[in-house]
Amino acid sequence: MTCLRYLATVWAFILSASALGAEEEVVLGLSHNEISINTTFDGSEILLFGAIKRQVAIPDGELGVIVAIEGPKEPLNVRRKERRLGIWVNVDAVEIDSAPSFYAVATSGPWSEVLSEVEDLRHKVSIPRAIRSVGAPSTVTDAQSFTDAAIRIRTANGAYKVREGAVNLRESTLFQTSIALPANLTEGSYRTRILLTREGRVVSTYETVIDVHKVGMERWLYELSRNQALLYGLMSLFIAISAGWGASTAFRLMRQG
Repeated sequence: MTCLRYLATVWAFILSASALGAEEEVVLGLSHNEISINTTFDGSEILLFGAIKRQVAIPDGELGVIVAIEGPKEPLNVRRKERRLGIWVNVDAVEIDSAPSFYAVATSGPWSEVLSEVEDLRHKVSIPRAIRSVGAPSTVTDAQSFTDAAIRIRTANGAYKVREGAVNLRESTLFQTSIALPANLTEGSYRTRILLTREGRVVSTYETVIDVHKVGMERWLYELSRNQALLYGLMSLFIAISAGWGASTAFRLMRQG
């Protein structure tokens, strides 16, 4: 009897948790879900707007909205330099297994209020959680500092950004924000997530993809560099020599004139 009562309690908990997850759902709109990179591309801005669909009255607890856009992941080598005999040399190196080429997070409130540490660990929303670094050489005792350095450098370059309070939430139902994308985007699929939270706990998620690809001359050069590296190298050398010769000739004519 006690066992049956215990199972009934567990089952009731599962049902209530499932119901809570279905109470609020995201209906999302994007200004555009495809970005084309050409020779004049100098960045773009994505406008995200949406609404929260509910089957019941607004639940208790402070609502939070988190928007995260993540570029293609890639390995990353981070090196540390030290001055030896008056020369800067590489002394240590750590390979980060997987780091997003671009990562931006916008929230509707202070980070500590919209997402708990436990939920961040589970959903990998913050920038440090989105980076995976499994191991480091035994000679490196402060491997975390290499990950911190990578985040610091990419934040300074605009590739990583956190915008607390940048999501405009109205009447706990409508929300909107915009995220600027830099000019040096990596081609690929950009994972876009919307997370709804209550008291720091994720209650609903929505995910879509923004496709970024090269077109025109940019696409042709990209394909040439990957599929015909020798021809691409020879063409680059020819262009460099021609540009140098042209500049030298123009300078000589200007001096003669």
